[in-house]
Amino acid sequence: MNKEVKKINIVCKARLKRYFDITGKALGMAKKSVNKKRASEAKEILDMAQRYYDDAKWFENQSHYVNAFAALNYAHGWLDAGSRLGIFNVKDSKIFVVK
Repeated sequence: MNKEVKKINIVCKARLKRYFDITGKALGMAKKSVNKKRASEAKEILDMAQRYYDDAKWFENQSHYVNAFAALNYAHGWLDAGSRLGIFNVKDSKIFVVK
């Protein structure tokens, strides 16, 4: 099963927009689905995810697309961790790592 994989080594505006859309949607969903028993943990995770998302916007405005892409991945990583740990009650496996 030696399937050839297309190599992508450029972060263009279109790719960045796609990841902003996905992470923005995930951030909104997480904010609406906090496990009330873990609200303090959720607050911390949402704060970090929002900060990385905002940093990504700043990097994008500076035309630093690689840094913006990296910051978006950190933001989404925080959200995935919260989802996996049950801090957010989300079920969308296309956007989150779910149990």
